[in-house]
Amino acid sequence: MNKQPDPQPDGKRRNAIRPGCVVDIILKADQRSGRLTRGIVQEILTNSSFHPHGIKVRLIDGRVGRVARIPEIDVSDNKE
Repeated sequence: MNKQPDPQPDGKRRNAIRPGCVVDIILKADQRSGRLTRGIVQEILTNSSFHPHGIKVRLIDGRVGRVARIPEIDVSDNKE
């Protein structure tokens, strides 16, 4: 059983999330609609290594929610 790595981490595993990374979270108020909010992780609030609904984080702007996904950010557009 060769399991391929997930091409886009879904935010359920704590080891995929680090302070400073960009994530899409679902705020408590947006759980019914599923609306995503993009931000930068300030702090990881979930202590366990896995959570079925997503790891809870605090963004640098103070909002708290569960990580729905970790988007791929294309840094090749940043030309100096």
